[in-house]
Amino acid sequence: MQAINSGIANPDSSIGVYAGDKESYEVFSPLFDAIIKDYHGFKHDDIHQSNLDVSALNATDLDPDRKFIVSTRIRVGRNLDALPLGPGISEVQRLDVEKQVSSALTQLDDDLKGTYYPLNGMTEEVQEQLIKDHFLFKEGDRFLEAAGLNREWPSGRGIFHNEEKTFLVWVNEEDQLRVISMQPGGNIKTVFERLVKAITTLEKSLHFSHTEHLGYITSCPTNLGTAMRASVHIKLPKLAKEMDLFNTITQQYHLQIRGIHGEHSESEDGIFDISNKRRLGVTEVECVQDMHNGVAALIATEKKL
Repeated sequence: MQAINSGIANPDSSIGVYAGDKESYEVFSPLFDAIIKDYHGFKHDDIHQSNLDVSALNATDLDPDRKFIVSTRIRVGRNLDALPLGPGISEVQRLDVEKQVSSALTQLDDDLKGTYYPLNGMTEEVQEQLIKDHFLFKEGDRFLEAAGLNREWPSGRGIFHNEEKTFLVWVNEEDQLRVISMQPGGNIKTVFERLVKAITTLEKSLHFSHTEHLGYITSCPTNLGTAMRASVHIKLPKLAKEMDLFNTITQQYHLQIRGIHGEHSESEDGIFDISNKRRLGVTEVECVQDMHNGVAALIATEKKL
């Protein structure tokens, strides 16, 4: 019942189903397999493949003059093995996750070196700065609330960022880790390279939940596999008036259109959040390549219009 509660409480959910642990994908496989096949086109006996080789990505800075791309952001979700996922975790276990992850983050060096800020007991000064930087995640929305992801808020939650504010980790939001690389402009390859460096380092001290079939395990089945969302905020005011054409291009390149504030939000001033839709059954390089190629096509069309 808990697995489907978000969808029952929120009939407008796009999926509405969350796993409480890795075993949920086996115990409730008739439900999850149907969702995974429909969303990802991925069958029960398929094997997920991973590829984090930055040199395999064919990407350039698509907008060096910054006329279209406001910023680029690539993130992955990760959860620790042998512990329940967010909807099923206890407060004690969540605090253990925070302890393990915050310790691992101290091992990051060079351009990834930074500071961890627990939400519990955060000073008003730090809170205001993180809000100003658009870093601070707040208590989850009604979809996450119904899934059980807001319990004991803000205990065990926190945010890490590097000194340059181009690398960020959310601890115990929807997934136990949201590892994020970002920067202004459209240099997609640089953003991907930074992310790969970070997760490769973190994997040396953290054991992430993973299976041969589903790849990296996440609470929402849409994020399985690579658990990657590669996105840009991009100004497309002319395409915004030609939504049929807009949708045709994004579908061709397996992309999603969201508003400027992400899922369940609207566009503002012709700015959209464009990201890869495919995550399972494709590699990380393919996810980013989808986004890169699709954004190139969108910019070319915007110029023609």
